[in-house]
Amino acid sequence: MAPMPRESQARKRERAARVLSHLEALYPGAATELAFSTPFELLVATVLSAQATDVSVNRATPALFARFPDAAALAEADAEEVEPFIQTIGLFRSKAKNLTAAARFLVDRHGGAVPDTLEELTALPGVGRKTANVVLANAFGQPTIAVDTHVGRLARRLRFSRHDDPDKVERDLQRLFDEDDWVFVHHGLILHGRRVCKARRPACQRCPLCADCPSCAVA
Repeated sequence: MAPMPRESQARKRERAARVLSHLEALYPGAATELAFSTPFELLVATVLSAQATDVSVNRATPALFARFPDAAALAEADAEEVEPFIQTIGLFRSKAKNLTAAARFLVDRHGGAVPDTLEELTALPGVGRKTANVVLANAFGQPTIAVDTHVGRLARRLRFSRHDDPDKVERDLQRLFDEDDWVFVHHGLILHGRRVCKARRPACQRCPLCADCPSCAVA
């Protein structure tokens, strides 16, 4: 990546506001594409989505949730019992171990309920900050910016952050956008990363963010 141009925080916030306006026009009502009906289901689906597509997760979870509808049911299972339900998803063996361990943790420490704080969620096996932020935002309506590969990539291309560390990217984005917009920023950047600003071949020629993107390849 080329060196960051000098840009005041005020100018960067102005640019971020224009980017946000474009994203809102492109993806009104943007929300997670993971299918869920309870915080527990969202937690499981988000753990499964690491290095996997939402489509593949959504194909696997109906049967998984029918067999293990809550933390209590999953806590009684061995990882080997869970594996057949998620074997089409990458890293399914390690994810099965984490899910059963997390379910037992939920039963032992939280009465089977999914907690609604970052500290308690990240104490669960297999749950990092990104997963926790997804659950907090989508299950509990809390203002968070979950930084996945799409969000991190677009934040760097837009020169909203120079960092690879997701936690640092999250803090940089929080400084640029109002708290009320954090959840949408997460979803909007994800959708734009999937549909337009892809990792290998970003479609700069049809990107409405181009005028405010220092990485735009359109002359």
